[in-house]
Amino acid sequence: MTRDGAQPFFGWRVMWAAFVLAGFGWGIGFYSPPIFLHAVFQRTGWPLEEVSLAVTVHFLSGAVVVVNLPRLFRRFGIAPIVATGALLAAAGMLGWSLAATHLQLYAAAALTGSGWVTMSAAGINAIIARWFDRRRPVALSMAYNGAGVGGALLAPLWAYLIGWADFTTAAAIVGAVTVTTVWGLAAGFFVQTPESLRQAVDGGRATGTAGLAMQCEIAELPGARLWRHRAFVALVAGMTFGLFAQIGLISHLYSLLVPSLGERGAGLTLGAATAIAVAGRMITAAAMLVDVDRRMMMGLSYLVQLAGSVLFVVFGDSVPWLAILGALLFGLGIGNATSLPPLIAQKEFAVADVLRVVSLMIATSQATASVAPTLFGLVRQWGGGLGTVAPYGLNGEFAALFAVAAVVQATAIACFLAGRGKPVETRERAV
Repeated sequence: MTRDGAQPFFGWRVMWAAFVLAGFGWGIGFYSPPIFLHAVFQRTGWPLEEVSLAVTVHFLSGAVVVVNLPRLFRRFGIAPIVATGALLAAAGMLGWSLAATHLQLYAAAALTGSGWVTMSAAGINAIIARWFDRRRPVALSMAYNGAGVGGALLAPLWAYLIGWADFTTAAAIVGAVTVTTVWGLAAGFFVQTPESLRQAVDGGRATGTAGLAMQCEIAELPGARLWRHRAFVALVAGMTFGLFAQIGLISHLYSLLVPSLGERGAGLTLGAATAIAVAGRMITAAAMLVDVDRRMMMGLSYLVQLAGSVLFVVFGDSVPWLAILGALLFGLGIGNATSLPPLIAQKEFAVADVLRVVSLMIATSQATASVAPTLFGLVRQWGGGLGTVAPYGLNGEFAALFAVAAVVQATAIACFLAGRGKPVETRERAV
């Protein structure tokens, strides 16, 4: 208890629990598919585009679940849905390692895709939103940092476990740890609400409702009106293009780096790229303490990623340290791609609309980006046939893949900036 006899604010414990949940969610669902792709390709010898299609199924099935998460959370509660998601993800990972036919592989991908999204952006946002309002930028950024830690740990861990034993054993170990940990978090933290513990949002400070009061000035946008709102369309488009480039690159970066860095070197590089995403989020969270333009912050984040893509276009993997630098620049913006859009939504839309806005933009962007691994695989295959097309003996796969990524990233920047300005549905605020 505190000095005045009150219970400590439980929201901070929930935030750290969400941090751990994000590590498992993104570690399995976002950063592991490139390793799944490589392991399945090595084990089966199936064409790369056919294995890449499994990654597309993974993200597409996740998008179907995300758009229904608000309804599922209302009906069953956050804790049971998150626990079920962990079980589905564990079963799916084992399925990836055992698949003997394409149909079995795609079924496994549907399980991992359906499971991980309950532990990712929309799920984390729903968990944090009921405990924090004014402090949500900091709390959400800290919780999302678990994603970078999860990616940093799981990418090299997969490489080690697969080398030590095999893909099936590795999947069984990771799956068992995932289910045990997430079920414990669900039972101990996610079942609680501020109301159940008689606590107030943000810890009950006098200024804790400032963000809520400010948002009450914004008119709600029910039904299809949301899709006619310029700020919402620009937000969805920006997140869609950005996530398309990000998922496409992450799906192929590991296997592209293996020839020059080796499996463990590529795993460490991918892990470092995801770890540095924590720094990107922390920089953003610090900027949120003042009234910055959140869309401009998003544009700057993608500009850094675009710089990494340009390095790959020019040098590929012919200069290893530059390839690592390119991966790190790309990694610096990875976290902001999922954590900043919900914070933009919090500032620009009415309280009653925020969860719907977040779920719709995540579902739309993830459904569209789900085809990125397959399309990037085709671009990579086409680029590989070009041979050496640039200085330093550049591999054509790098030139084609990252040139396309750079164009998509630039488009994402343009979309986010197009939504700047006072939303048409905002009434004058008495401040």
